[in-house]
Amino acid sequence: MMQYKENVIKMKKFIQLAVFILPALAIFSCTGMATSAEEYYSIGMAYFELGKYEEAEKWLNRAKSANKTMIASQYNLGRLAFERQRYEEAAGYFDGILKKDPNNVLALRAAAYTRIKTGDLGIAETHYKRLLELIPESADDGYNHALVLYAMGRYSDAEEILDKYLLSLLENSEVQLLYARCQSAQYKVEAIESLSNWLNNNTDEKTPNAKVRYEYAQALEHHEFYARSTEEYRQALTETTASEKDLNREIRFSLAKVLLIADSESTDGITELQTAIKEGFNDIEAIEKLLTDERISAANIESLKNIINNIQNENSETDSE
Repeated sequence: MMQYKENVIKMKKFIQLAVFILPALAIFSCTGMATSAEEYYSIGMAYFELGKYEEAEKWLNRAKSANKTMIASQYNLGRLAFERQRYEEAAGYFDGILKKDPNNVLALRAAAYTRIKTGDLGIAETHYKRLLELIPESADDGYNHALVLYAMGRYSDAEEILDKYLLSLLENSEVQLLYARCQSAQYKVEAIESLSNWLNNNTDEKTPNAKVRYEYAQALEHHEFYARSTEEYRQALTETTASEKDLNREIRFSLAKVLLIADSESTDGITELQTAIKEGFNDIEAIEKLLTDERISAANIESLKNIINNIQNENSETDSE
């Protein structure tokens, strides 16, 4: 039934668009006369809406030769390239518009997002900065700007941008999480409350999020709330899915580390680490780093050395086979 409705909608859409396409095509093919640039543009956009990208590209390329339709055609050619995952080509179209019109908001936004896809975060950041100068009230552009800054490791700058959109921060879970992560990346104690609030508002038994809970536990551990971090690490382990085996191993190692630090006389941390190794954790460097931690007891340091030796021996045997 649903498929039938979708087909009806598509058919109605095609008929509506055909009203614009067919007259122009008839003029062009029967009289041999060139249609106007506006008609080229209309035909190109009609094909775009139908998802016929090759035809759309052909007609929009014709339309962009005229001043009246040049910018709009270039913009939509950029959209076409983006839809086809030809991101460098798309960026070229948007950059071409910005050379003629540096304050074109649509082109700036499209160029910025496309540059994220090409990995040119510096250029994307410059575009978003200009966008917010032109439309400072745009919370969506503010979020994207902060996202780029976060990806660049500029956590303080990202947090500063998000501070300007507190209303959106209260309403949008993605903004809330980015804000919390900016705080956490700067090792701010406020990150604990921010991550806790996010988990309370966005997770339950049906929709757990082991990754964010892991981040929350890490923040607690960094600020030496060891008992609470231990609880959260254990909870995160129950929330990982079958596809999150790597995350599960990382959480288990982190739990082992906290146990070794928080209760140096106990062997629970060693037991937890051995479980992590059985499940595939083999980051020798991470384990070796624990050897320099003065909070871990001498007995557990010896156990860690034995664990490292065992891993190295197993790796050597594997290499020799």
